[in-house]
Amino acid sequence: MKENKLADLSIDFSVKIINVLNDIKGHYALVNQIERSATSIGANIHEANYAHSKADFVAKLQIALKECYETEYWLQILEKTNLMSTTIYNSLKNDCGTIRRLLVASINTVKN
Repeated sequence: MKENKLADLSIDFSVKIINVLNDIKGHYALVNQIERSATSIGANIHEANYAHSKADFVAKLQIALKECYETEYWLQILEKTNLMSTTIYNSLKNDCGTIRRLLVASINTVKN
């Protein structure tokens, strides 16, 4: 059941990211990087649900986890360059952190 919650949270997170990025003009490379990493989280979670094995399932979730860490990096860059307000940054960072913690818990559950 956590995977469904993860999928829902990751889709909501992707939509929020895309909507925020629509307001950032210029800096196309930076916007592209965070858009790719943020949407990749959900794509890998979705793909994990159709894994061929337990190892494949864990591998997909681990990729999603890496994408979470990368997204947190890009969020930090956007906030520190004042391309994103601190309020929006904190909200998105919190959302990403929630997904990250659920991914870690899911990976640990499957491994044990």
